[in-house]
Amino acid sequence: MRLIFIGPPGSGKGTQAKRLAGRLGIPHISTGDMLREAIAEGTDLGKKAAPVIAKGGLVSDDLMVGIIKDRLSKPDATRGFILDGYPRTVVQAEKLEKLVGNGKGGVRVVQLLVPDDVLVKRIALRRSCPQCGAVYHLESAPPAKDNVCDKCGAQLVARPDDNEESVRKRLEAFHEQTLPVATFYRKKSVLREVDGVGPADEVFERIERSLS
Repeated sequence: MRLIFIGPPGSGKGTQAKRLAGRLGIPHISTGDMLREAIAEGTDLGKKAAPVIAKGGLVSDDLMVGIIKDRLSKPDATRGFILDGYPRTVVQAEKLEKLVGNGKGGVRVVQLLVPDDVLVKRIALRRSCPQCGAVYHLESAPPAKDNVCDKCGAQLVARPDDNEESVRKRLEAFHEQTLPVATFYRKKSVLREVDGVGPADEVFERIERSLS
């Protein structure tokens, strides 16, 4: 199973992709997590990506293609994988196709559909754990204790780019650069559109039905 999750920031694709990866026993590959780790560690990639991400922009195709090519060469990805946050441009989609192929044995794509106004509200109330990576939502999935991670007890934080101005810029970039990716896969008959609004369990059931 080779899956791609497409969706705007805050659509829940990370949560759903991780859950499905656990169900299928294949790795969940999040380019967002990989980039945030690189920034936190101060790597060359992190230094190049940090100012772009802080402004709500997208990291260059060349950087992302290199990251993905390296990750998909790892042994745990031979049985399949779920890509979350990649490809974000048609150029990236075309290069990914050269890596994994298309049609039978190629990729299948799930696109989560969520209105922009819902997304802005979701992201503004999102909090994450800097220690273990757990993600919470102050309204729909709050921690048991205010601003404290249920799993490891660390103080929760808002990501630097989780503010309304940055979110709207990220949504604008998504609409301009990533929605054409959905069209790219729709033409190849591998795209499944899924309503991403509602309780997480219901969205997950819709995803599973779309792949059956």
